[in-house]
Amino acid sequence: MRDPGKLTPAGAPVTVATGVGAVVIGRNEGQRLVACLASLAGSVDRVVYVDSGSTDDSIANARAAGATVVPLDLTRPFTAARARNEGFAALGPVAYAQFVDGDCELRPDWIATARAFLDAHPDVAVACGRRRERAPGVSVYNRLCDREWDTPVGEARACGGDSLMRAGAVVAVGGFRESLIAGEEPELCLRLRAKGWKIRRLDAEMTLHDAAITRLGQWWRRTRRAGFAFAEGAALHGAPPERHWVRETRRALIWGLALPVAALGIGLLFSPLGLLLLLAYPAQVVRMAARGGIGDRAAWEFAFFGVLGKFPEMLGVLEYRIGVLLGRRAGLIEYK
Repeated sequence: MRDPGKLTPAGAPVTVATGVGAVVIGRNEGQRLVACLASLAGSVDRVVYVDSGSTDDSIANARAAGATVVPLDLTRPFTAARARNEGFAALGPVAYAQFVDGDCELRPDWIATARAFLDAHPDVAVACGRRRERAPGVSVYNRLCDREWDTPVGEARACGGDSLMRAGAVVAVGGFRESLIAGEEPELCLRLRAKGWKIRRLDAEMTLHDAAITRLGQWWRRTRRAGFAFAEGAALHGAPPERHWVRETRRALIWGLALPVAALGIGLLFSPLGLLLLLAYPAQVVRMAARGGIGDRAAWEFAFFGVLGKFPEMLGVLEYRIGVLLGRRAGLIEYK
């Protein structure tokens, strides 16, 4: 299979189809997968579940729910992008494909709302809505996820892992780029926009997500993965006019590497006053928190972890660049 541009041979006609199919991907999601599949019942015409080596009852539960199961060949490198492509191919002809992670539960009215919008807007390839964290009160990390997903309503540059996509548009650009270990949805959206398609974030409830991030180490790995995705996305599409994730990559390197190295270097080699450069970190926390309101606890959480997150992001950027230099393919960076 080609990557991307592999779903339809060059010049082959695209089948005109109707209906909505769902592609669910997961591994060892347990009852979360059961709830995910149950939430799709009655809203879509067919469901494909792509399993990436579960050792629990995921495959049996998916079959019991009536889903077509596609077990991934794990002798080949696994990515979520590859899972989504294989699930999409197994759907057969559909007009729209709902992509959803196995730890998410679809809201009851989402498919009808999103489909009606795409029917009325033939220039839009992707419709996404509000993804919410199921248990934001469990940990600060879950709350950060919930805030991360609260993106502006209207025309957008990208979607996340849950969205309703126009199947013909996905086929036309070759599907997801299977080599990416993260950030495959924004990369697909970039290629869709380059072909004149639009991405829209609707003011509608879409999914409940169960991040289950309760430890600092989980958050750290998830944020390191984001840094890796920034660096790889910038390497692929960093040229003008897109400048895809160039700013995010640069910020990770400046705040996570250049600033502390400069402060320590000046402090040790020239003057201890150089260590005052490290005051830029608390100053940045205050500046970011002030945007949401000094008295808002959530704003302080977001600001603190936003600044702290530049360190794992930096490590992810370096991991990508060192891998390129050594000609070494990166493995998945998982946080669950």
